[in-house]
Parts: sequence; structure tokens; C-alpha cells
Amino acid sequence: MAPSSMMHLAALIAQGESQTLELKKSTAEKDRACRTLCAMANGAGGLVIFGVTPAGKVVGQHVTDQTLEGLAHEFQGFEPPVFPELERHCVAGASGTALELICVRVNKALHAPVTFRGVPYERVLNTTRVMDRAVYQRSLIDSLHAISRWETEAASGWSLSQLDHDEILTTVEEAIRRGRIEEPGTRDVARMLQGLGLMCRDGQVSRAAVALFCQNRHPAPDFPQLQLKVARFRGLDRTEFLDNRQFWGNAFALMRQAERFLLDWLPVASQVLPDQMVRTDSPALPLEAVREALANAFVHRDYSSGSGAVALALFDDRLEVISTGLLHFGLTPAQLFEPHESRPWNPLIAHAFYRRGLIESWGRGTLKMAQVLQQAGLPAAALREQTDSLILTFAFPRMPVKTPVKTPVKTPVKTPDRVLAMLRADPQATVAEVALALGRSISAVERVVRKLREAGQLRRIGADKGGRWLVGDTPSESSNVSVE
Repeated sequence: MAPSSMMHLAALIAQGESQTLELKKSTAEKDRACRTLCAMANGAGGLVIFGVTPAGKVVGQHVTDQTLEGLAHEFQGFEPPVFPELERHCVAGASGTALELICVRVNKALHAPVTFRGVPYERVLNTTRVMDRAVYQRSLIDSLHAISRWETEAASGWSLSQLDHDEILTTVEEAIRRGRIEEPGTRDVARMLQGLGLMCRDGQVSRAAVALFCQNRHPAPDFPQLQLKVARFRGLDRTEFLDNRQFWGNAFALMRQAERFLLDWLPVASQVLPDQMVRTDSPALPLEAVREALANAFVHRDYSSGSGAVALALFDDRLEVISTGLLHFGLTPAQLFEPHESRPWNPLIAHAFYRRGLIESWGRGTLKMAQVLQQAGLPAAALREQTDSLILTFAFPRMPVKTPVKTPVKTPVKTPDRVLAMLRADPQATVAEVALALGRSISAVERVVRKLREAGQLRRIGADKGGRWLVGDTPSESSNVSVE
């Protein structure tokens, strides 16, 4: 071994045992050493050095062919197979005799969890212990993710006729408009789904296609987990309901239902602009952050549980967005609010949301949410795991709030003008999206839209789903259109 390598090895030993380093006096402890190697393979990898006491004293040992054969025999106890790297390094014994250190290194296993003689181990600080059953099962599921997961399986008994074709068409055309897919040259439903990766090899509809595009009357009883639960509670706990509803349907429809519920119940913060002496109303939470949280809930949830759902729980002081399933791939709640790689649990569903323009790629969703909240001067969202669910909590700002109602103080720009401006900028926006952006109720915006259409200032081109708005080119007469 080169002198520089010896110096590096000595420096490692001087640091003492850690999550990635174990010291063994001799290969007589090879059984315990292999348990540690198993634990390291299930973690970040690591190194076991034979010939050094746990206190860090280099004692060395005689190494024979039989010594190496014994280690090779022990290595056969790993499942799936692990192939440690072994190095031998000469050291001087106490009496000047030539002894050796044996360094055995393992990398992070590509196919975890690894077991040794049928038992999985994990490394915690500088100790090795039997892996908890729940951790083992989660690790096993993670390892199978690339080849077998809920969304890629065929939806047995389902056909194209049970899917919402308008929703599929809207997704494809929005993806084309945003430059996120190329023009497929067809509007055939089967070929569009195939282009989105949502058809199985045998031509069957995938479960991901059902989760994304099922007609609202069809999910149950085959897919009861395609569910949204919403509730408004009085006070700070779940003792008393003010509203409690459940919906079933595809992910896009459920997300619209969630936004409608928030429009009805999300508090509105009021403030007076000192330089204008005008009161302005806006939602108590940034709409961009809330929409990002909703999209993440539908994209990353665990769809394999028949009793699973996405849920919104609204209290006097906070909003909780709840989704079934825990974090995977070793991620922690704290890491999601730091730069991290995007590893969606449901890649097919995530890609459909991305193409639809509802999420961004590359793991920026939670970072974007944190940035929006910070710019609004609000507390950071809190994410926690609890009873096989993820709960994202938004705290309301400490300022006077009110339920969305008609304001008696007129603002400089009237609601009809703002509606026209929004629809001119985004002709495919829904009434619910406009209402959410303006902080008005859906019914109020619907009345404005109806009067604008009657006045000839607004037209609808195409169906309710997949169509678009056409704002008239004539001078605005919206001052004649009021909100009742």
C-alpha cells in the first residue's frame, strides 16, 4: 500500500468507529463483521478493518489461505449477493514479525434490503442491529419500485369507454401548448394514452390511466381509493364539523373539487393600503403554494391501499393536506425542503401532471412552495409522517381574516375587468381557477361570466372541458356589469 494510503488508513482508524467504519481485532469475529457489512450495504456502504481493536490499537494478524477462505465462505451468507472488496496491508507486529490488516469494503447495495443468513441488519451510528420489520418492508417495496408498482399494472376489466375522453384530450393539448410533448398527429384515445405511457403492453388500460382519467361515476367498487375527503372543523380540533364531504373520481377532477372546497371555506385576509385608503382582500394562504401541495398529494400518494385517499382538513388556525403513504427512497421530511433529486413514487401519474402544467419537474415543488410562503411573510409549511400518511400543514397568518363575502368598498379595478384580463391571458382557465385567483366565490364569478357573455364581451369556444374563452375586442363596458 502506498504511504499516502497508509496515512489515510491511519487517519480513519484515529477517528474511531462510525456509521461507515467498524474495527475488529481479528477474523475470529467474521460472523459479527458480516452482520455489520450487511448493515452498511443497506445504508451508505462502509469499511470493516480486521487487525485493529475497537479502541483503535493496530495489532495486525497472521493471514493465511485458510483465513481468506473462511471470509469467502461467510460472504456467501448475503442475499441478494454482495461482493465486498478486500485489501491486505502489511504492518509490523510487537516482536517485529510481519502481520497484516484486512480491509473489507462494501458499497451501498443496488438491490436492498440485503440480509445475512436470512436476517436484515441496519447501521445506527456506530452500532449494528436487526432492521425493524416496518423499515425492512418499506426498503423491500422501494427495491421493487422500478419493475413492479401499482400504477403500471393493468386495470383488470376496464376499457377505454370507461375513461373521460375529454380529460385525456385536454391533457394532450395542454402538453402540446406548453411544449412538453410533440404533436402526436392523432386524437385517437388509445394512441394518445399510449403516447402518455398509460397503456400496458397487452393493450389493456393501466391503473395509472384509471387514476388520471376515469369517469367520475366509475371508480368504485374497483378503485375506492380514488377518493377526496374534505372537512371544515370549528376551532382547532376535529370535535365539530362545519362541513364534511367525500368525492370519488379521477385525480384532475378531485383536484378541482379540492380547489372549489377551498374557495368556499379558505379564510380571506383583509388589509388597508395606507397610500390608497382602500381595503384589499386576498386568500389567507398563497394560492400557488396551496395548489402545489394539492398536486403533490395526488401525484405522490400511495394508491395501493384500497382505503387510501387525499384529504383536506381546515381548522381555524391551519390547513392540513393529507395523503396516504409515507416517504420512500430514504427521503425525510426535512430533505424535501432542501435541494434534492426528483424521485416520484408514481412516475406515470407525475408525468401526466407535469404535462398538464400542474407540477414542475426535478423535485422543485416543495422548494417552490417554501419560496412562495417566505415571500408572503408566512411560516414555512410543516411536513410530518403519521400512521402511514403524510400531513402537510399550512399555518394561517396572525391577522384579521374573514370568510369570502361581498366587500362594500369598491376597488380601483372592478371584478369584471379582472375576470376579462385573466381569461385574455389564459383562455383555458376555469371559473374555479379564476375565483381562486381573485379571492372571490365561484358563484360570484359565474354571475360575472354570465353577464359578460350576455353583453357580448365573452364567448365560450368548444365544450366545457377542453374548450377556451374568447374575450371580445370591443372597448370594455364592464363597468355596466356588477357583482351581485
